[in-house]
Amino acid sequence: MKPGPKEVFATQGGTMSDFPTKAKVVIIGGGVVGCSALYHLAKKGWSDCVLLEKNELTAGSTWHAAGNVPTFSTSWAIMNMQRYSTELYSRLADEVDYPMNYHVSGSIRLAHSKERMQEFERAMSMGRYQGIPMEMWTPEQAKARYPFLETHDLEGVLYDPTDGDIDPAQLTQALAKGARDLGQKIVRFCPATDVTQKDDGSWIVHTEKGDITCDYVVNAAGYYAQRVGEWFKPYGGRTVPAMVMSHQYLLTDEVPEVEAWSKENGGKLPLLRDVDVSYYLRQEKNGFNLGPYEPNCRGHWMTEDDPMPEDFSFQLWNDDLDRIEDIVTDAMERVPLMATSGVGRVINGPIPYAPDGLPLIGPMPGVSNAFEAHTFTFGIAQGGGAGKVLAEWIVDGHTEWDMWAVDPRRYTDYTDQDYCNQKGMEVYGNEYAMHFPHHEWPAAREKKLSPVHAKVKELGGQMGAYNGWERANWFAKPGDDTSLEATHTWGRSGPWEQRIKEECEAVRDHCGVLDLPGFSRFMVTGEGAAEALRGLITGGLPKVGRINLVYIADDRGRILTEMSCVRLADEAFMMITAATAQWHDRDILLSAMPASVSVEDVTTKRDTLIVTGPKSRDILAGLSDGDFESGWLTHQSATVAGREAFLIRVSFAGELGWEVHALNEDIPVIYEAVLEAGAVPFGMYALNSLRIEKGYRAWKGDLSTDYSLLEGGLERFVKLDKPQAFPGKAAILAEKQRGVAKRFVTLKVDAGEADAPYMSCIRHGDAIVGETTSGAWGYRVGASIALGMVRADLAEPGTELQVDIYGELCRAVVQADAPMWDPDNERLRA
Repeated sequence: MKPGPKEVFATQGGTMSDFPTKAKVVIIGGGVVGCSALYHLAKKGWSDCVLLEKNELTAGSTWHAAGNVPTFSTSWAIMNMQRYSTELYSRLADEVDYPMNYHVSGSIRLAHSKERMQEFERAMSMGRYQGIPMEMWTPEQAKARYPFLETHDLEGVLYDPTDGDIDPAQLTQALAKGARDLGQKIVRFCPATDVTQKDDGSWIVHTEKGDITCDYVVNAAGYYAQRVGEWFKPYGGRTVPAMVMSHQYLLTDEVPEVEAWSKENGGKLPLLRDVDVSYYLRQEKNGFNLGPYEPNCRGHWMTEDDPMPEDFSFQLWNDDLDRIEDIVTDAMERVPLMATSGVGRVINGPIPYAPDGLPLIGPMPGVSNAFEAHTFTFGIAQGGGAGKVLAEWIVDGHTEWDMWAVDPRRYTDYTDQDYCNQKGMEVYGNEYAMHFPHHEWPAAREKKLSPVHAKVKELGGQMGAYNGWERANWFAKPGDDTSLEATHTWGRSGPWEQRIKEECEAVRDHCGVLDLPGFSRFMVTGEGAAEALRGLITGGLPKVGRINLVYIADDRGRILTEMSCVRLADEAFMMITAATAQWHDRDILLSAMPASVSVEDVTTKRDTLIVTGPKSRDILAGLSDGDFESGWLTHQSATVAGREAFLIRVSFAGELGWEVHALNEDIPVIYEAVLEAGAVPFGMYALNSLRIEKGYRAWKGDLSTDYSLLEGGLERFVKLDKPQAFPGKAAILAEKQRGVAKRFVTLKVDAGEADAPYMSCIRHGDAIVGETTSGAWGYRVGASIALGMVRADLAEPGTELQVDIYGELCRAVVQADAPMWDPDNERLRA
């Protein structure tokens, strides 16, 4: 006779009366991330939370994970998260009284080229800023530390003494014990089956053992996250952008020389990563663990004849060593000692991949009181930090560090399954690839096209993807090298450089036109719209017929987002924001508006042309019945080339200009007419150069929750005397009274071959005193420019600093608090 639920539950160490029917938070998924989230919620004082696991803890990707714990990343957010994990793991055994095998062996990362050395220099600089004592080594130094290593063809080595490995199962159980000891509940062998959201926004999580009512729910279901995500679609959710890759690593038999070295040196060999060949090699007991990321990789559960099983707990796939044969051979040549031992075991298991290879942590797009923490490619390394970040999202409503890099809202409606599959395969096959600033990854492109996409390409447009939208980065001429190989440089020099210069000069001297599909647009209308917006933004609203920039802060007074606010009527506004901010800013507006106010996303209905330069008035006036003597920051409806359009007198390029917004079907006629009238097409690279000369901030680079509005130099957009208690008002007032710790500055940099990338360290003497937030060459001013944050006492114009650009310390001078180009905005207002 089949046992009933009471008998089943009793065999698992509990009774039905133990089953929790209420909780503050329910976490679905019992891997390392789910357990870390549960533990960190308890550490923040929320001890009435429940974790549900369909099988046993660690049954998914966690149980077969290799357990490497690197800090290395060229993403500031990811490095922060991984660094925190290493710090947590080093104390966790004592903190929760659960012994663990955590080996901090250090790691050696090999460079075969100058470009790889530059990447290492950048990561080392970021690491040192975060307190990670990374070092650059010569091949000889690496050989001294790792005597079995062949070094004859190496440029250099990055050494990270904090790197190592940990037992994933022990780590997960330690986090689980810590959570239980603080009052949290874990229910194993209890599959969640669905969710229901109640009218008040709370949730019912349905399970095979009963229902749990909770305030918040978390999808931490690993490679089953997409399946769990379907339950949230009735409440505003979407299909989770994810796929599953097959990842193999092999364990060798024991090697006597490794055992002898370990005994003599009292520890393990450093973890070795040959990133140009694409594998890691680490000591596993007295043998080796080799983990390749092969270009001829394989995804699973992507086709009808290979469906995802209902339960794949503690299961693996068969070996497929032919795929990794070349990498294994290369590793044996790098460490010949490895070839002296046989392969003892091969692990081939599922690893979830998001389209950019980074996890999804944060608010679930479109769904209130629901969060995500899943699709971790490196879940062990990131699990500690992920739990911290998620607990902060849920409890505080914000995170200590800006975490846009992993925010689920960074993806929108273009991430169909084909896109996820193609990008997952591409990311896996290029796991250790360098992300050069002018390189565009080719897989799964052309998901969202402007109405003039074919024309832009015909004109030589070299395209980039922006929230799935294809935009021209630059325009090539016949004979220009447009190969992917040409983009494999950190420097500004390349076939694009002369073209960017020409495009900037066209905007400076005549008129340029930029096709800009994907501007996020929201119509905010209805009774109470104006007052609701006043209660949301830090500053004031424009008058009817005008436009201005508005900022939204979090409750710490930090920069949550920036929007252009176009006032159409007393209670009607069009809010325009960055393409990538579409779902992020939609959720902000929806959550802030009362029931009487409608928020409509009209992003895809219209396209936008930027027509800018000293001749833009003449060109548009010859095509339109509009009033082109109207002032700066105004808007109007008019016809252009006989088609209805909406004109906004504003220019991110810092020249006289207009944004021309029109229905998709009307844009081709308008674009053709503007070109025929003499406008020169320009691209996003030129726009970036032009905007940085004006000191205009870019969202999630210069404008992020790492900085307050006052630190960001945005005080003129803050009205502390208005009656509305907008988010962050008290924090901004307190900061104003005590003074800011950092200030936003523009730097003129004596740069060499490359301009400053995001998060380059700024130095004063031997001290790191700030960081760049963006950098580019300014073709109108003839100089390398960096925007950034520095210690407040060093923000005075004329102060000399240094910027670390890929290992080269470059002199930098703080500029006056005004744009380097057209400081009095005379050209804009012309």
